[in-house]
Amino acid sequence: MSMNRRDFLKTAAAGGGMLLASQAVPVGAAMPKELPPEAIGMLYDATLCIGCKSCMVNCKKYNSVSRGALSSEQNIATPPYEFSTPEKIWDDPHDLSGKTLNIIKVVKNGTAVNKDAAENGYSFVKQHCLHCITPACVSACPVAALQKDPKNGVVFYLENRCIGCRYCQLACPFRIPKYEFEKASPQVRKCQLCHHRYEEGKFSACCEFCPTGASIFGKVVDLRSEAQKRLTLKPGSEYDFPVQTVGSKEKSRRIVSKYINHVYGMKEAGGTQYLLLAGVPFELLGFDKNISEQVLNDLTWTYISKIPAVIATILIGGAATWAITKGRHKDKEE
Repeated sequence: MSMNRRDFLKTAAAGGGMLLASQAVPVGAAMPKELPPEAIGMLYDATLCIGCKSCMVNCKKYNSVSRGALSSEQNIATPPYEFSTPEKIWDDPHDLSGKTLNIIKVVKNGTAVNKDAAENGYSFVKQHCLHCITPACVSACPVAALQKDPKNGVVFYLENRCIGCRYCQLACPFRIPKYEFEKASPQVRKCQLCHHRYEEGKFSACCEFCPTGASIFGKVVDLRSEAQKRLTLKPGSEYDFPVQTVGSKEKSRRIVSKYINHVYGMKEAGGTQYLLLAGVPFELLGFDKNISEQVLNDLTWTYISKIPAVIATILIGGAATWAITKGRHKDKEE
């Protein structure tokens, strides 16, 4: 279908106007930068973690996530032994994926004989979505498939909105969102802090079933206070660590390890609702030490906000050039 000059100019002007108008609603710039008063989150203390992976098993169970690598029932017997029925073997993922939203890893150095030691030691680490106070994934999503709850701060996903652009993967400084490439109708998968359990009066499954209190759930302000308190404890002394939730009456009396004097998540990328304590430097546990304390949306919005104006200018300029060229060509023919 042919388009005359008038229709082209109308279309270009309308498109340019819409793009310019979009600047009036700077979604990324309008993201909250302060912690919501009722924000909930999690504190993970690597010095208390024993690597049992109960958090991983129950994360899959209560979020209806299928098991990943080595998930099928297999007969693992080898001659001359025989089993009459197949035996289930452990799911053994190597990293976060569409089938693994929460993972426990172990980092070793040298002889790895000392727990929570950087030299000749080892440490467990738990990785999943950090639920940023100002999440870059939410800001980057063009269809609001990822949103941040204005009350509790949880970053959640709406699959019916997602168009599969995967901008969230590019935007996340922690490389958390994963895409289900293997499915015909793929989704973006990540920890949503078990927000579907809140209406039932429950909380994150990984915290509920952690036997040592390595992962505890609660309000972020309380978790921050607990984390800062632990940094003041004397290594070798005893402390009653809360189990399941930060305000729990159930305690686990343990010997205090020596902490790295830093709460990861307090300031990284503007702050997160998942906080971490450890006995070894966080960069050794796989966390990027170069992540800025500045809100990432502020760093990118200065440039992204100019894109609509640039496109509008190109459209309008192209329309004007087309009109002038077309007019001169017509005059020449006449």
